[in-house]
Amino acid sequence: MNVTIETSGNLMIAYLIGELDHHTAEDIRNKIDNAISYKKPNHLILDFKNITFMDSSGIGLVMGRYRLMQNHRGSVEIRNVTSQTKKIMELAGLGRIAVINEFKEK
Repeated sequence: MNVTIETSGNLMIAYLIGELDHHTAEDIRNKIDNAISYKKPNHLILDFKNITFMDSSGIGLVMGRYRLMQNHRGSVEIRNVTSQTKKIMELAGLGRIAVINEFKEK
């Protein structure tokens, strides 16, 4: 699993790539958390466009980044999830803490 992080002003986008499971989640969390601590963005976007597999660790990843962003008085957006992943995230309650946007084919 890989994550690429871009920042622009008060915006940070974390592009998640590959599999997001219990084997990869800790490394991703650390990279995103370090970037948040250093850049202190107001808004974090987690982009799931290039995720090929996700287990419950993905839910934990989002929840933890939400808590961290709350400590910085920021917000979280989840972008480019499949409709199935969006349903799972909403069932887990993530729709109450973050905006969830599905991937749209162009």
